[in-house]
Amino acid sequence: MVITHHGGQCFKVTLGDLTIVFDPIAKGGTLPSVRFGADIALVSRNHPDMNGAEEVTYGDKEPFAITGPGEYERQGVVIQGFLSKSKYGLNKGQEEAVNTIYSVELEDMTLVHLGALADEELSKEARESIDEIDVLFVPVGGDGVLTPAKAHELAVSLEPKIIIPMHWSGMGEPKSLETFLKDAGSASETVDKLTLKKKDLAGRDGSILILTP
Repeated sequence: MVITHHGGQCFKVTLGDLTIVFDPIAKGGTLPSVRFGADIALVSRNHPDMNGAEEVTYGDKEPFAITGPGEYERQGVVIQGFLSKSKYGLNKGQEEAVNTIYSVELEDMTLVHLGALADEELSKEARESIDEIDVLFVPVGGDGVLTPAKAHELAVSLEPKIIIPMHWSGMGEPKSLETFLKDAGSASETVDKLTLKKKDLAGRDGSILILTP
């Protein structure tokens, strides 16, 4: 599979002819909207920065949009969505919003995208349902999502093979990525795309990869 970052919390995962997108950016969002075709669109938070399923209807692709908790299977991909909370982009008078954490199984690997998560711990249901995490996408930006320090704590507790920070490019508080890396205290690697097979995970234990948008 190939993973690319499209700003904010938006990541595209391609596997042969199959394209999955996490949190596509809509028109009217903080960042420019995305424009590519996807087969499956996963939306963690109903906000223009993350709910642009219409923007990934392109060419001959019209995505199967998943916008909340539940169990789904599409084109051989098994997806679970878990209820959690966000404080990102709230309307006036609103104290919290629904956020969905997604666990996606494909090519014998598990990807977990935490969305615009504000909760410092995962729910019991999520923890019991998610086994080994191969790739964890964690928001580090503060400003309604996890702070860099809390993001690092949660990421380490989940013991993923690879940690990919998000919510630092085009959104989040200034220098949140630098703060996260300082808290982590370990070396990180910066790549413009991540090409990953199961065998590539051997020996990885919480490796931090920064995907440049």
